[in-house]
Amino acid sequence: MGATGLRATRAVLFTALCVTLSSGAHVMLSGSPVPLRPFLVVSAVIFCLAFALAGRERSFARIAALLIPLELAADTVFTTGQHACYGQTGGPVTGPLRSVGVDLLCGGGSVGTPLARMAARGGEAGAYPPGVHGVPGAALPWLLLAAHVGVGLLAALWLRRGEAALARLLRTTAATAFRPLRAAVAVCRTFRAGRKATGPALPRRAPSAGGPLALPLLTHSVHRRGPPALTAVAPAV
Repeated sequence: MGATGLRATRAVLFTALCVTLSSGAHVMLSGSPVPLRPFLVVSAVIFCLAFALAGRERSFARIAALLIPLELAADTVFTTGQHACYGQTGGPVTGPLRSVGVDLLCGGGSVGTPLARMAARGGEAGAYPPGVHGVPGAALPWLLLAAHVGVGLLAALWLRRGEAALARLLRTTAATAFRPLRAAVAVCRTFRAGRKATGPALPRRAPSAGGPLALPLLTHSVHRRGPPALTAVAPAV
């Protein structure tokens, strides 16, 4: 799980899910697109954090603990960018703000313009309209917070299931790919252990043609002594 290519792929997937959920929900509720440059900065920061923490498999609690705060932080950045670039009632900001770098922040286009047009009511776009489907404007931030937390938990659960599936796939692939090699190594080790246990066979010496055969060495012998020779032969009468 810690390979560079695999870490980058997981970080890209995490970043795409986190930024898409945050910006999509924000555009839907505010009715205004997100400036492109804040969107790119937020995406780069989230990718770097995800890449740094993607060295091993993560649990659901750790994924949710990272995903939900990053969603809320991205939502705050998007809100600030919308207010700076489009104002409270929509449309570009004019006046002295242009002289302090708003052009640098708001230039380059926007993200989510078609979705903002669909979400805008009566052709009026602005960050946080007074109410959405009868919800008062004061309750709208809490509605947005609850939506972010709920969607973040579902996304963290989805990412966790993907992490577990990927880890099982890698373990299965490793076990299947190296099984023949491991069997060959086991056979070689068994063969070497058998040769060390028996040892090399000693060559047999051929007997010499002229000399007598060597008798085997007697390890045990019994000596039986009989009567004396003089008493054994009786004199003739």
